[in-house]
Amino acid sequence: MDNIVQKFKNTFYTKEFITFLIIGVINTFNGTAFSYLYSSFLNENIAFIVGYISGLIISYLLNSFITFKERLQFNKFIKFVISYIPNFIIQNIVVVIVFNLLGLNKLIAYLLAAIIGIPITFILMKFFAFNKKIN
Repeated sequence: MDNIVQKFKNTFYTKEFITFLIIGVINTFNGTAFSYLYSSFLNENIAFIVGYISGLIISYLLNSFITFKERLQFNKFIKFVISYIPNFIIQNIVVVIVFNLLGLNKLIAYLLAAIIGIPITFILMKFFAFNKKIN
């Protein structure tokens, strides 16, 4: 049990994770702002997808340079995008539920969607996209 707790601490109680969270806040703002902007001329669900992609590109740049201190590489970008697929699916489901089914404001739907899935995304990004090891 101590080994599991230690691995958890080594993964989430790190400067990398704090930096990832800060960049996540920036990315949440970017994705939400882009989605909201795109929704003025696109369907809200399509606007979310296009906004998500716009934010994802910025997130890759910030996480490469700041969080993981890695050079930009096409294969890492592909792995980065793959590591975001579970998060994207979860977020899309949240937008459909909150906006389409519950009828809440699209900005609330985009913000709630952006908050969900952070730990899963960090783990996939760290260990899959950027090939980091548990300390």
